[in-house]
This record gives sequence, C-alpha cells and structure tokens, in this order.
Amino acid sequence: MLALTVALLTAVPRADAQGRLDAEYEATLAGIPIGKGTWAIEIGDDQYGAAAQGGTAGLLKSFSQGSGQGSAQGRIVNGALVGQSYQASTTAGKKSEQIHITLANGNVKEFGIDPTPPVDPDRIPVTEAHKHGVYDPMTASLLRVPGNGELLTPEACHAGAPVFDGRMRYELKLDFKRMENVKADKGYRGPALVCAIYFTPVAGYIPDRPVIKYLANARNLEIYFVPIAGTRVLVPFKLVIPTPFGTGVLQATSFVTQATPPHVAKTQ
Repeated sequence: MLALTVALLTAVPRADAQGRLDAEYEATLAGIPIGKGTWAIEIGDDQYGAAAQGGTAGLLKSFSQGSGQGSAQGRIVNGALVGQSYQASTTAGKKSEQIHITLANGNVKEFGIDPTPPVDPDRIPVTEAHKHGVYDPMTASLLRVPGNGELLTPEACHAGAPVFDGRMRYELKLDFKRMENVKADKGYRGPALVCAIYFTPVAGYIPDRPVIKYLANARNLEIYFVPIAGTRVLVPFKLVIPTPFGTGVLQATSFVTQATPPHVAKTQ
C-alpha cells in the first residue's frame, strides 16, 4: 500500500511535550489480510525518532513474500518536527532496494537509491528546486497541532505537505471529514479525527502509470488520526484506500501510547 503522508504544523514547545508510541498494524484488501507491521515513535523535548517494519501476510504471502523497514530522525525546533535523516529498505523475492535521504532545514542535502534504478525517459525528472522545502515520508506522517487547545479539531485537518521519498516528489492535502470513535485490540480507545487525503504527483513519476492516475484522481481516501500521549502530535491510526480490487485498509490492532518523563528521546 502507498505510504501516505501528511503535513507538519508548528506549535509552541513545552518541556512536558514528550511521549512514546508502540503500535502494530494489519493491512487488508477486500477484508483479506495481506500484511502486518509495527511502528515505534519517540517524541522528546528537542529530538524525535521513528522506526517501522512490516511484511506480507496471509494469502498474499503464499504468492509473493515481501518485507520492508524504515526510520527517521530529526530535531524539534520552535515546536516543529524538522527531519534530518531517513532510511528505507524493501525486499521482494530476490530483489532488494535501499533508500537514504539527508536533510537540513527542509532541504535535501544528499540522497541515493541502491541499486541505482534504470533511467526511464518517460519519468518526469526531479529538479533541484523540487528538493527544497520538503519532508521525508515518515516525518511527514506525524501531524503536529499548533497552540495549546484541543487536539482533535476540524482545523487540524486543514493542512498540506510537500514530500520527497527519494524517488518521487508529491503533494498531499488534508480536509476535515468527521469524528469517529476507534478501538484497538490493545491500547487506545477513543475519538479519532478523520481527514480526507488528496495526492498530487509533482516529479519523479511516470505519468502513464495506472496507479499514479488512480491516486491522483481519487477523492475517497481517508486517514484517521489519534494523539501520542503527552504531546501535540497526531499519528495515523487507520488508512482507507478504495481500489478496483476492493477496499484497502491499514489499521492499528495495538496502539500503546504514554507520556514519558522529560529527557532527550532517541529511537534506535
């Protein structure tokens, strides 16, 4: 499933704005399990870290085995999450790929894909300008709500993010849809902010690819956000992507979050 991401908004920093999340997710297509994964996030006073991993499961694993992992680290500057590094690796059958990105103040300083993908003349090139003022995919999936009022409000959905994932540059926009109550098998039970999410490719993609066309025209993608305790950061609890083959859903089955004592948090 496409790794969808969202905007980051600045907030006034607080000494007690620290927390941790340990979550497990399950991916289904038309109700059939196809994958499982974990996500760990630590929000400190001036640093943050996130790490995720997952793989195919259920019926899909019988036909094709795949796995992936990724991580991101950064600083918290004037309340905003500012990415510094991002790594991701995927394996499908006998093929594997590693991506790394180094950022400074929202600008890509260096990145690479190993092995180097072949040049495709139909791919819209990524220019230097496309690598300025962007977020890495994992940092961008953390929604920072400004101020010190309620977290789960319609205004929190009024956001957008420019994203560079090492290959493609795209824009994501959120709009408020509704509030819902959600419940994990373990951990979080309570309200969730449901936002519509819109995907606009910018560069690094092949225009004729069906999946790009489908996602760019989709108007029924939804993402559910819930908070990390002790912080003003919201993270995805559930993602819904209707497809021609049935509805794809990525949903937390375990979502354990807690505020942590003041310290500099680091995720290994």
